[in-house]
Amino acid sequence: MEREMSNQTTVTEFLLLGFSDVRELQILHFVMFLVIYLAALMGNLLIIIVVAFDHHLHTPMYFFLMNLSILDIGSISVPVPKSMANSLMNTRSISYSGCVTQVFFFMFFAVTEYSLLTIMAYDRYIAICQPLHYERVMNRRACVQMAASAWMSVFVYTALHTGNTFALSFCGGNMVDQFFCEIPQLLKLTCSDSYLRETGAIVFSTCLVFSCFVFIVVSYVQIFTTVLRITSELGQHKALSTCLPHLTVVSLFLCTATFAYLKPSYSSTSGLNLMVAVLYSVVPPVMNPIIYSMRNKEIQAALKKLIGGRLFTKNKMSIFHF
Repeated sequence: MEREMSNQTTVTEFLLLGFSDVRELQILHFVMFLVIYLAALMGNLLIIIVVAFDHHLHTPMYFFLMNLSILDIGSISVPVPKSMANSLMNTRSISYSGCVTQVFFFMFFAVTEYSLLTIMAYDRYIAICQPLHYERVMNRRACVQMAASAWMSVFVYTALHTGNTFALSFCGGNMVDQFFCEIPQLLKLTCSDSYLRETGAIVFSTCLVFSCFVFIVVSYVQIFTTVLRITSELGQHKALSTCLPHLTVVSLFLCTATFAYLKPSYSSTSGLNLMVAVLYSVVPPVMNPIIYSMRNKEIQAALKKLIGGRLFTKNKMSIFHF
């Protein structure tokens, strides 16, 4: 809905992109998203539970993994439930405040996850390249400070970025070409003169993302160089086994996000936008628990204890004392 005031358009709600206008396909979309959402919740909650209750997993790597699972639950909970509700009720609308909320929390969880993945790369670098200093550098206090700094700094950044976006004037209507509210699609609806105000924030964000990317790449170059110097094949395999899940998650996160935001705008159709959005907003939270537990014997052992009911009897909830 739009309200005309003083020759300016005031947007009171936005219309999101629907997956289909056919009722049967809307129900199918609801069921599919429900299954995917429940799978993501179950997978990430299992990771959180086993890491919190199994004292063998009270290490920096698993502490950050638990944070990652919390962020995955948050990120998939922003777009999916609203999309499911819209399909079920055969509507496409979202209130202005609801759109602001989606933009803020999706960006907050996504950017915090990227920051955490950068910290996890540093953790793997210290563990493999400087193992004698690992316990001193990656102590409990340092890990908590790094995680807290990521959460708090991204919160401030996201609040400023979201506030700056919705301070712009919307002259292009209220049709968002996406199944949830996100800044790139909203900027297409803003006035051309006001769009320039957001340019500085976009340039700053790009620099931050690129800096983290360079840090991750340099860390892994050092890691692989060190691994190649290990004479024992078993030692090389053990070192790489702790890095490959993280490297896979980073690659999945960056590839889907890069494809989503750097694809040519002239070749983008609504259907392609939907598929790409699902790829980077829904797939990573579902796949991350699978990636980290697939070949991780410690996670698998903890899951077997949980299934067998022995995890809660042998371990008590405690703070991380690594």
